[in-house]
Amino acid sequence: MILNFSIFFTLFLSIFTSSANAEATLSVSPTTLKRSGDNVTIQWSDVDSPSDLDWLGIYSPPDSPHDHFIGYKFLNASSTSKSGYGSITLPLTNLRSDYTFRIFRWTQSEIDTKHLDHDQNPLPGTKHLLAESEKVTFGSAVDKAEQIHLAYENKPNRMQVTFVAGDGDERFVRYGETKDLLGNSAAARGIRYDREQMCNAPANSSIGWRDPGWIFHTVLKNLNPAVRNYYQIGSEAKGWSDIYSFISRDMYAQETRAFIFGDMGCATPYKTFIRTQQESKSTVKWILRDIEALGDKPSFISHIGDISYARGYSWVWDEFFAQIEPIASKVPYHVCIGNHEYDFPAQPWKPDWAASTYGNDGGGECGVPYSLKFNMPGNSTELTGTNAPVTRNLYYSYDAGSVHFLSISTETNFLEGGTQYEYIKRDLESVDRNKTPFVVVQGHRPMYTTSNEVRDTTIRQKMLEHLEPLFVKNEVTLAIWGHVHRYERFCPISNNTCGKLWKGSPVHLVVGMGGQDWQSVWAVRPNHPDLPIFPQPEESMYRTGEFGYTRLVANKDKLTVSFVGNHDGEVHDTVEMLATGEVISGSKDDAKSSDTAAAPAPVEVTSGSKDDTESSNVQNVPTSATLVGKSESDGSWFVKAAGLMVMGMVLGFIAGYFTGVKKGSSARNRWIPVKSEEI
Repeated sequence: MILNFSIFFTLFLSIFTSSANAEATLSVSPTTLKRSGDNVTIQWSDVDSPSDLDWLGIYSPPDSPHDHFIGYKFLNASSTSKSGYGSITLPLTNLRSDYTFRIFRWTQSEIDTKHLDHDQNPLPGTKHLLAESEKVTFGSAVDKAEQIHLAYENKPNRMQVTFVAGDGDERFVRYGETKDLLGNSAAARGIRYDREQMCNAPANSSIGWRDPGWIFHTVLKNLNPAVRNYYQIGSEAKGWSDIYSFISRDMYAQETRAFIFGDMGCATPYKTFIRTQQESKSTVKWILRDIEALGDKPSFISHIGDISYARGYSWVWDEFFAQIEPIASKVPYHVCIGNHEYDFPAQPWKPDWAASTYGNDGGGECGVPYSLKFNMPGNSTELTGTNAPVTRNLYYSYDAGSVHFLSISTETNFLEGGTQYEYIKRDLESVDRNKTPFVVVQGHRPMYTTSNEVRDTTIRQKMLEHLEPLFVKNEVTLAIWGHVHRYERFCPISNNTCGKLWKGSPVHLVVGMGGQDWQSVWAVRPNHPDLPIFPQPEESMYRTGEFGYTRLVANKDKLTVSFVGNHDGEVHDTVEMLATGEVISGSKDDAKSSDTAAAPAPVEVTSGSKDDTESSNVQNVPTSATLVGKSESDGSWFVKAAGLMVMGMVLGFIAGYFTGVKKGSSARNRWIPVKSEEI
């Protein structure tokens, strides 16, 4: 009996000791995914003495060094983490490589204040590995077409298709007007770029570089105008994608519909080395709603610079294209080049007056991913000054219905005498105003802004000196810009002076509110340096720090642009430009503060009146935003009260800034706080 008890006690002690010393475990399910966006669940257990600093690293390829994760999540994202076990579910993007996951113990004493992310937060340490998972693979799906996006071609009866696959084997796009009979076929040509063609870190470093896969491009030809075309991508050997569709271009159409914004970026389901843009998901969501509501009416998207904000971390481009595919596979997705795609000190155009402006915002990419991942109409190129391929998609134009669109590059030489200047001059002079009575110019850095963006002052002066005379002489209707992460609408303006008609005084819009939330404050007024926000200058008709996008709708008689806010998906500002030259818009002196306002239809833009510039949403204005209000010369009680209110808002904004409040990502926040920082 004593012997039996001794054996039992020894067995119990062995089990207890084994349990107490159990090593952490990490598992994943499923281990094979079928496409980008499929979820994987990562589970862990037996994490001894759990801490809020314990974290999960996401790795692709699986043999990446510990500190070369593509992203991370703290284990406390799971409600049971304090008990030593838990799970996190993540959607994974196909990076043409397997994934693996690792959990680490990170202690307070090991926080390195010199190893920081883009938000100046310490990156987690990798000294104490607790567990590593098995691999997660996309299997045969790794070679299927992903990141599909469309673009117009020079000829109106064509459509360009671009996509990414895991290898360079031949792919095709088969297409037709009947979903069950895709009788036409176009071979797609694959190209790629290499790490050595990146010009600086992190783009050419082992921490930022990942295999970009093969980028395929082809052109669908002989399309009938304004009809729905179905298409599918792949090959018999590699398999075929789902069937997508688009509405072909109509060279005889009078109507134009476009969705225009800048500086959107993308969201990631994990933290990474750089800031990502959670609000970009709302921008895509509302635009998708509008596209679907249009049915068989054609439209397109124009993204005016600062596209993915990858900044040299190549997988962010994959996350971006996966995010926009639901809209970019349905309508043409056009782009302008921005500072975060291109800039690097070794680029060939580096005038003395802009030496402090064109920096390393591109993260060492030097325009290469932008140039190869997009195919815009036209064939503009510039040398990079490195061993990289030439930069493409710089300046180009196309007609869409009653509007002539001209996209330009503010990152390369736009001065008189240069190649781009001569192109802009010829293009504007050649517009047939009987066919396209309206002309819209798009570029990244704004010619006009009341944001306190002092670093671009010289660039704006050069644009006013060299480009504005071309715009005025050739009666540009509308100039649309990004870069400043706000929405702002100006009066018809030339030489910093408001006019009455857009003919001779183009209307300018800043639409850099697509998702990036770094914002500079509004410029101070010389007579009130302590009150930079309210009231706004006379030339600024409407401005706000809310995220969103603009809708452009035009026919032969009228072009209408409306700003849609992401917090509710409704129109908050509208301006109309008539073919006769008149501009009908909200007026500062007619702003109203009623408790109700009619909500415009989600797609067909309702013309705004002077009384439609402000509604009940005034009470929801974030501290960084200003809606239109009466001018300072009006000494009414309303202005005084508004001034006091906004002063309080300013103080709150400043307090938030200096305490380093981070951007909130909770879906319950109707207004997303913003940080003042470089753009």
